[in-house]
Amino acid sequence: MKTLVMTFATALLLFSSCGQAQNQTSTSNNPDQTFNNNVMFSSDMVQNEIEDSTAWNKLTAAEANVIVYKGTEYPGTGLYVDNHADGVYQCKRCNAHLFTSDSKFESGTGWPSFDDFIEGSVELVKDADGQREEIVCNNCKGHLGHAFYGEGFTKKSTRHCVNSISLNFLTEAQLKNNNQTETNQTIETEIAIFASGCFWGTEYFLEKEAGVISTQVGYIGGTKENPTYAEVCAHTTGHAEAVKVVYDPSKTDYETLCKLFFETHDPTQVNRQGPDIGDQYRTEIFYLNEDQKVIAEKLKATLEEKGLKVATNITKATKFWDGEDYHEHYYTNKGGTPYCHGYTKRF
Repeated sequence: MKTLVMTFATALLLFSSCGQAQNQTSTSNNPDQTFNNNVMFSSDMVQNEIEDSTAWNKLTAAEANVIVYKGTEYPGTGLYVDNHADGVYQCKRCNAHLFTSDSKFESGTGWPSFDDFIEGSVELVKDADGQREEIVCNNCKGHLGHAFYGEGFTKKSTRHCVNSISLNFLTEAQLKNNNQTETNQTIETEIAIFASGCFWGTEYFLEKEAGVISTQVGYIGGTKENPTYAEVCAHTTGHAEAVKVVYDPSKTDYETLCKLFFETHDPTQVNRQGPDIGDQYRTEIFYLNEDQKVIAEKLKATLEEKGLKVATNITKATKFWDGEDYHEHYYTNKGGTPYCHGYTKRF
């Protein structure tokens, strides 16, 4: 009887360890499913290749079904389950450093397990069922796995159960060769904030630009603290739907991003963009310093000299409030293209 109980407990632990995505199947007669990729997913989730941003890595179908569509690889099959080398585990989609080898431990569950993560590298989000906590990359929001507590594996009694397919691994030698000796290293970054109608479309173009590290949809330019989407759409707060862009100034610059802003929406429309009407859809550049202001004004003047009646406001940035998670990377996650944004060469 004791053996039977232990077997049942082990099976239960394995089943819940990283958690299968809802409505997924582990067996199928459909030849489109590629089981040698060791990923549990439904055939209707398969895509040949996905590229979320030019700043991110291309993903295979198997990688996308875990990282984008929240699938789960089969236990015991991942590349890093038994990896004991010293180094750093990165996000496969965006190369952000997530976990160090010092935090990895043997849990016997069949997935790589870590009792801690590099500060600021991951975000813990409640699953739709309100029970488990999903682990996502804080930079690109890619799915990593699930977090579990109170199991007693380590002194921290925390297990971040991660899919190997969501990770890359760099050895200490590789880190040194790449001059990446600090596991929580940061690069010099700058920020730009643009509003050009529905922030889904604004982000769609900006996140794809070379040199852009991350984007965040949100609200700016209003009067209420921490506004919600419903409040902004009710025209009671004065906020604009906007996108905050974090970029690497060694790979792009503010003027390039500003030109892209002007070329991916109609800057002559007032308080609207295509079928979207309201002050939250206004065209506006929120500058963070005088250099940004000068560049924005110069580009606006250039377009006016070409005969465009530019409605874009150029305003000193105030508090930027992050938007709700379901708006983030909307077209990347849902598919499709913007209905009120498109590219038009203007410079």
